[in-house]
Amino acid sequence: MTNRERFQATFNFELPDDRLPAIEWASWWWDRTIMEWQKQGLPANLGFHEIAPYFGLDQHYQFWFPHRSADCPEPKSFGGAIAEDEDEYEELLPYLYPESSGDNAAAGMQGLKAGHDAGEYPIWFSMDGGFWFPRTILGIENHLYSFYDQPELYHRILDDLADFQLRQLEKIYSVLTPDFMTFGEDMSYNNGPMISEDSFDEFLLPYYQKVVPFIKEHGTKVIIDSDGDISKMIPWLKRAGIEGVLPLERKAGVDVNALREIHPDFLFIGAFDKMTMRESVDAMRGEFERLLPAMRTGGFIPSVDHQTPPDCPMERYKIYVEMLKEYGRKAVKLGKIQ
Repeated sequence: MTNRERFQATFNFELPDDRLPAIEWASWWWDRTIMEWQKQGLPANLGFHEIAPYFGLDQHYQFWFPHRSADCPEPKSFGGAIAEDEDEYEELLPYLYPESSGDNAAAGMQGLKAGHDAGEYPIWFSMDGGFWFPRTILGIENHLYSFYDQPELYHRILDDLADFQLRQLEKIYSVLTPDFMTFGEDMSYNNGPMISEDSFDEFLLPYYQKVVPFIKEHGTKVIIDSDGDISKMIPWLKRAGIEGVLPLERKAGVDVNALREIHPDFLFIGAFDKMTMRESVDAMRGEFERLLPAMRTGGFIPSVDHQTPPDCPMERYKIYVEMLKEYGRKAVKLGKIQ
């Protein structure tokens, strides 16, 4: 099977003919990890998209849509606000929702279209979601208060966000159909959601209901990217038309096997406990054994549950990739006889 055919089969809850996809989903490799590996022999001249094939991973290409212009004002401190009320949001509008965002993505996809259509690699894209984007505008603390103190402003921001995203989506779908996409949200932490179900229904659900159907109608799978334990939110996300989640952080208590039992029709990416990579080869093998039941079911692409940490030696990472393919083959074999 081609690389892209493996993705499509897995996302359709089928098992590929040979093995599951073998990817590092967070393909913007952590710079600290790359710096450490270069000390251990990783060629310094490898470009951004040359690292995956160097290690024998399957190639994939991600496009991120900037929602602010390059000259947009920055907060005075980390997590601070760049607009605190509706008047300041009005003043900020010239720096928000740049139309070049979709133009640039469409041009990049056009250059990769031949390989994508030939099955050489899947293409996916990411957009700021209805929790993430207002936080970048209002600041971390003010954002959480805004659900109660500034509901009209929050709704306005999400209306503007949805309109902007739908315009950009028109541009890329004139070029090709990406295989999946993610809404960047990060709306959970290790104890669960940072938003109540009532607030989700009031604010985020209407936003998703504007954008998600358009994406799904074009044949792209819709996935939420959120750190932390998102388990409790999955039923909410399903009501919004969301089809999957990543990265399923193990240290936040996420159990992909339990989630698969509860949600047999939901897509998962990630779930491999990255902390085992610093421990030993045996620890990594034990983690693959833990994931194997879910891997056999389809609809799950195992991958590091965030970025590979810099204290994972490069030689051990090579073994990890070998195991990723080994257990990808084993999952297909076992899944076809169950």
